[in-house]
Order: sequence, then C-alpha cells, then structure tokens
Amino acid sequence: MPTSVTVTSLAFTWPDGTPVFEGLDVAFGPGRTGLVGVNGSGKSTLLKLIAGELAPADGTVRVAGEVGCLPQNVTLDTTLRVDEALGIAAQRAALHAIEAGEVSEAHFETVGDDWDVEERALATLGELGLGHVGLDRTVGEVSGGESVLLRLAALLLRRPDVLLLDEPTNNLDLYARRRLYAAVQSWPGVMVVVSHDRELLELVDQIADLRSGEITWYGGNYSDYEEALAIEQEAAERMVRVAEADFRKQKRELADAQVKLARRKRYGQKMWDQKREPKIVMGARKRAAQESAGKHRIMHEEKLAEAKERLDGAVEAVRDDDEIRVELPYTAVPPGRTVLTLQDLGLRYGARVEGGFELRGPERVALIGRNGAGKTTLLRTITGELEAESGEVTAHVPLRFLPQRL
Repeated sequence: MPTSVTVTSLAFTWPDGTPVFEGLDVAFGPGRTGLVGVNGSGKSTLLKLIAGELAPADGTVRVAGEVGCLPQNVTLDTTLRVDEALGIAAQRAALHAIEAGEVSEAHFETVGDDWDVEERALATLGELGLGHVGLDRTVGEVSGGESVLLRLAALLLRRPDVLLLDEPTNNLDLYARRRLYAAVQSWPGVMVVVSHDRELLELVDQIADLRSGEITWYGGNYSDYEEALAIEQEAAERMVRVAEADFRKQKRELADAQVKLARRKRYGQKMWDQKREPKIVMGARKRAAQESAGKHRIMHEEKLAEAKERLDGAVEAVRDDDEIRVELPYTAVPPGRTVLTLQDLGLRYGARVEGGFELRGPERVALIGRNGAGKTTLLRTITGELEAESGEVTAHVPLRFLPQRL
C-alpha cells in the first residue's frame, strides 16, 4: 500500500468552543507539499492531528506508514546526551558491549540489523552541519538552532514514511537553512511542510492553501502558487465590478418601475374619481392593475436580491487578509550618546568579545553568526539574565529584550 495521509470529515474545536475544522477532507500522497495559510488558520493544528498529538472531535485520520514530526517549538532535555536525543543510545551501548567481547543475546537483539547506526548518525549530523557535535556531548551544549537540526537528524535516522515539518527554519542561520533545504530536496517519502520561508516553499511539488477550514490545491512551488493566485484574484475582482454594475442597474430599474406604478395608480384614481366608465368596469380594471403592479414589483425585487447575492459571492471570493502594521517610534537617544559598553567580555560556553566595544545611539546593529556562535548568549548576558564569565557589560540606558521563544 503506498504511503499516504487521508483525513476524512475531520472536525476539531478548541476547548473555548472556537471551531477550527468542520468536515475537512484532504489527502497527502508521495512528494513534498507546502501547507500555507494566514496565521491562525489551523496549519499547526492539522499537523498535530495527523501526528496523533491531538484527537479530532469527529472524523478520521489514517496514515499508511510511520509518522515523524518536527514541531514549531523544539524542546529537548538539556541533560540528554546527543545519542539519547537521536534515539540511538541503547543500540550504541549494545554495539560497544559486543565490540568489548560481551556476547549476550540481548545486545544482539538491541542492535538488530542496524550495525552501522553510529556511522549513519555521524554522517547525518555531518550532512546537517553538526559534524562538530559529538555523540557523547549533552543537548545543553548546543544552541537553539542546533537543537532543531538535532531533532531533524533524529527523524532522518528513524526514516519515517511521513515527515511533518512545522516552521523548520525559524531558528536556523543561513548556513543551517541550506543544509535543511538539501535534506528536504532529497526526502523520498510523503512530506508536509508548514513554513513562511519562501525559499523552502520553492522546493515543494505542490501547495495546499488552508483557508476558512478548507484546502485548495495548487500544482507547483510557491512562485507557481502566487502566479495562479494572482490570476484568480484578478478574475474575482473583475467579477465584483460586473456584479456591482448589475446591482446598480437592478436598483435603477426597480426605482423606475416604482415611479411608473405610482403614475398608473394616480391615473387610475383620477379615472375612478371622474367616473367616466361604469363602476364594475373600473373596479375590474383597478384589480387587474393592482395584480400587474404587484407582480412587476416582486419581479424587480427578486432581480435586485439575486444581484445582491451575486455581488456578495463575488466580494467573498476576493481575499482581504488582515495586515499587521507596526509604527515604530523614533529613538529618543541623542546622536553620539553611549548606549552600551563591553570590555574584554567572556561569555558562558566559550564565546568572547575581545577588547573594548561601544555602541552609540541612535544605531541599529544586526548581530549575525552561525548557530551556536553565541548570539543569544551575548544578548542574555547584556540583559543580565546570564552572568559574564569575565570582563564587563554596562548598559547606559534602559533596555528591553524580546526573546527567541516567548
């Protein structure tokens, strides 16, 4: 049976009663699928439902094969050894015991057919740029970005049939991203990736657009999706203009009809008042006119209602996604004022800022470097969350810190 993920009549609601999915049907087959949608549309929730981390209120999720999931926020026990985080500690210990001459059957059962597990682990770490991370080191010695790659390495070693990636490049530097892109390109099974990283989404085979609890499929990568979406939206906006013109026309025709009916009514009343014809004839004519007027009015009102319905449908097809706009105030720090002073700073985990460094206002500084270089450690030392191993840090103005993980 080919590897696949099939979701049927899926329903899920948050504990506060907010519905996320109601009767969702979707299937993911072999290849790389980019799952996109606005924040809050349910992308991460859908991955958790597929991975079995959440239970649906109704419907079914069927997966043909083993599932591996890289969550958006990777949390690993900092006391774990790297081989434990990779899930190979028991096999590795059994291998070393056999190499030392122990011939217990339990060791052979633990190893199974995976005699090259240690070599594969080191090779996988090397492919992801973690060749410097030994299997006996602890997770606490690696950076946030490296821990993401470490979790990915564990998944690649497991070789699951279905791989779910939720914002995998969030904490990766450019070099590490390139490693991840290569791993994504070479993945042979079913992959569903949620990401806002355009470069990563250029590597997928198809795009699944999750919107209002439903998925629309687009063939090709993110550029193909944007092109198709632009054509769709242009057509939708054109339909809105056509529907608006029709709605205005129907309103005019209804108004014109009401004016004509009012004139006929006044004329009929005048004839009635002047009694120019027999009463029975005028009564019949009045009833016929009233029936005709009623039908005429109903016809125009129905046409107007239909035009309004078409307009509402056309407007709904045009996307009007909310945008977040933040106006940042100009700094109150005067030019040339010393903001921060670092002097021969030694950081935890070995990074250093040699000599003296002064930051003057108003300046914006991009702090860049490889995963594990000590960027976050430096910021946490400046804020006072971590103590410096040596040297001095002096902040001369009030400061605030927005951390990597809220």
